[in-house]
Order: sequence, then C-alpha cells, then structure tokens
Amino acid sequence: MSSSGRPEPSTPERPWSVRYVSGLVRGWIERLGQVWVEGQIVQISRRPGAKLVFAVLRDTEADVSLPLTFWAAAFDQMGPVEEGARVVVAGKPRFWTGRGAFQLQVRELRRTGVGDLLARIEQVKRKLAAEGLFAPERKRPLPFIPSVVGLICGREAKAEDDVVVNARSRWPATRFRIVDVAVQGPTAPAQVTAALQELDGDPEVDVIVIARGGGAVEDLLGFSDEGLLRAVAAARTPVVSAIGHQADSPLLDLVADVRASTPTDAGKLIVPDLQAEAAGLAGAVERLRRGVARRVEAEAARLEALRSRPVLADPSWLWVSREGEVRSLRHDGRIALGRRLDRAAAEAATLAAKVEALSPAATLKRGYAVVTESGGAVVRSAGQVADGQAVRVRLADGAFRAERRG
Repeated sequence: MSSSGRPEPSTPERPWSVRYVSGLVRGWIERLGQVWVEGQIVQISRRPGAKLVFAVLRDTEADVSLPLTFWAAAFDQMGPVEEGARVVVAGKPRFWTGRGAFQLQVRELRRTGVGDLLARIEQVKRKLAAEGLFAPERKRPLPFIPSVVGLICGREAKAEDDVVVNARSRWPATRFRIVDVAVQGPTAPAQVTAALQELDGDPEVDVIVIARGGGAVEDLLGFSDEGLLRAVAAARTPVVSAIGHQADSPLLDLVADVRASTPTDAGKLIVPDLQAEAAGLAGAVERLRRGVARRVEAEAARLEALRSRPVLADPSWLWVSREGEVRSLRHDGRIALGRRLDRAAAEAATLAAKVEALSPAATLKRGYAVVTESGGAVVRSAGQVADGQAVRVRLADGAFRAERRG
C-alpha cells in the first residue's frame, strides 16, 4: 500500500495474491451500499428447509445478469414471484472472497413500474415533511375507551374482521361505525377522504381507523395521496393507520396519529384489554383493602391502648390519685404562708421600734423640749431670743408660752 492509500502497482516480479485481489474487489463492491436495480427475475432456486433463496436478475435490454440471494423468510413475505416477472429490487452488493462470487443480497422486491411511483411518493413525502405534517408534537393521543370507533375499510374485507374481532375480544362493548370504501384504484383516495370527513363530523366517534390488507406498492398508492394525507392532518379525531403488513409503509403511516403494523394490531391499540384492566382493578382493590385493614388494625390497637389507661378504666382515678398530693400541697402552703406572715410581723415590729426610737416624740418623753419663735423657727441658741421676747415651748404632753427675762 502506497503512502497515498492506493495499492502498489502489480508487476511480474511483484504480483498480487488472489487473497489480496479478492479483498480489494470486496472493498470496492461493498462501498456501493444499498442500490435499487430493475430487471427480469429468472432461475429462482429454493431447496426445502434452506434459509436462502437464489435467483438471477437479467437485464431486459442487454445480455447481462446479476445473481441474487434472498432470506427465505423475507422472500415469502414478498408475495408470489414468478420467473420472468419484471421487478425492482433493493439490495446490498456482496462479494464472497472464498469462492470469488458476486451476489446482490436482496432486502426488498417490487414489481416493475415501482420506480416512478417511489419517486412520486418521495416527492410528496418531502413536501409534507417540510410543512410539519409528520412532526411528533402534532400527534394526538388515543382515548382510553372510545365511545364509538370509526372504521374505514374495503367492502367485505378481511381487514374489517381483523379490527372488529380483535377489538371486541379485548373490550366486548366496543361499538363501531363502519364505512366501506374502495381501498384500491383511482377512486380510493377520494372515497377514503369522504369517509374520513364523514366520521370526523360525527360527535360520537372518538377514534378513526383506516384499515387495509397488504399489497404491492401500486395497490397501496392511494394511501400516499396528498389530498388524503392533508385531510387526515386536518381531522379533529385521532386517526390510526392500519395498512398492510409490517413491511408496508405508505405515507399515511407518517401523518396519522398512531401507526398500527397490521389491522389486527389496530384492534389491540384502540381499546384496552378488559381482562388486564379487570385484573389491574382487582389488584388495586386488594391493595386498598389491605391498606384499610392495616389502618383499622392500627387504630384499634391504639384505641385499646387508650382504653387500658387508668384514667379511662376509672375516671375518678384522675382526682382520687391526686387527692393526697393536693392535701399535702395545701398543708405545705399554709405552713409556708404562716412562716412568711410571722417573719413579716417581726420585721414590722423591728421597723416600728426603730421609727419610734428615732421620732421627736420619743425624745420629748425623755424630758427634752422644743422652743420655737413666734414665727415657728426653732431656737437653737440663747442668742436668738432677746429679753422680753415670747417663745413657745413644746413638751411631750403639751406646749406653753414663755418669755425671756434677763
């Protein structure tokens, strides 16, 4: 390998090995990825119990052919494929280095003419996607238990039985309003659209199912019609798309609120399972019963504990048990109050004795007198009183007037 990443040129002196060449060829081929190829299918070979089906895809305008392989299970789901049929296949090129064999491993097979149909469908898909008609946020949830289920399906179609039987096996009381229309051909989109608008205008209809069995792309083309898709997007009632098998995918699946892989699956999606809901309800009731029983038992135990307390067994116990305590407290209170009163009386007597000892009356009782002038001023020295001046003398038991002499 050179520094540029390309293989070194082979020479007579330095030839490439078979293993190396096979590896290069395999790498180049597998870089193609998935491709769509149109041609005529021939030489279909299938052995009983084999996991693979082999065939050859021959160019219709040149002597060129391409070996094909199919997984047997996938081949069976593609419907009957006859030798000589013109088809379009989607597959991944594979090169088996061990035996130097090239094959196209087919994942999808469609009848001829599908290429144009796919291009038209892809154009509508890009247009509506750009307008947001496929956005998840515009999807509406299905009602838990619809009052009436609107069903749009073909006349006497198995899809009708698949939806109705499976829905009523889950919820027997399910009511349907069924509108039979053409689900294939040029008139199908208009009829399905009219049925959709009719059911959408019925106030009793809570969900609308558009159902059809599987088929080729040409058969399901009506369910990718732009007018029908816009009507589904504008509907006020949730819409369930139940078209074909798991592998079928018209644009109705993208614009509908819910996609059911098959009509049978739609019958399971639109209503709950009565047995499952009943079991869930029974379980909830049982859990509630146990919860209430535990609560009642706890409250009963609490009530019994309260009843066993002495105050509830004998209500008089509350004050009888405290009678001695009250008597003791009252006795102690009386003693404390008496002591307090005695101390207060002693303190009052002491204060009275002090007041009496310090009062002027007590001094006068000891033989002292108080001399005052006529104006009431106390005479504190002899010089304050002149000869012949009258004074007032107060004694312990009364007072008299006197006059100074010499």
